[in-house]
Amino acid sequence: MSISLSNITGGAQTGLTTPGYTVGADQPPDNAAKQWIVTALSGTQTGVTAHSATSPFTVAFWRPKVVKILGALGINGRYTSYPINTSKVVVRKGVMVAANQPPQIMIIRVEMDVPAGAETYDSNSVRAALSAAIGALSQVSSGLGDSLVAASM
Repeated sequence: MSISLSNITGGAQTGLTTPGYTVGADQPPDNAAKQWIVTALSGTQTGVTAHSATSPFTVAFWRPKVVKILGALGINGRYTSYPINTSKVVVRKGVMVAANQPPQIMIIRVEMDVPAGAETYDSNSVRAALSAAIGALSQVSSGLGDSLVAASM
């Protein structure tokens, strides 16, 4: 897997000033993943904590365990099935839900389902879709944070 994560410049969020995250390599939960822990915070992030055993702050990237390929063509010249290769990003963060309570774990999952064959036949479209998704998430970072907190759009 060619993914390597270095210190993260966070997206704009209401109430956070210039959020940044120092990361360190961690043991992933699976051999099809790479994982990092947030070891330190930068900027102003009042009440936010870095990774600990009881309040995790991790970022993991997953690839398909077994890459699926297109099968044989059917009698009509079409493939009989279109297998999907799923990659994902998982962020886990311990969050406090009330005073005197243990942290609970918030999980953010981003899954990417790529039809087998597209990575070869139409790789630029695969990259364009990912680029648009990342750009859109970055563009709406603050508004999405507001929506998660207020449960409204």
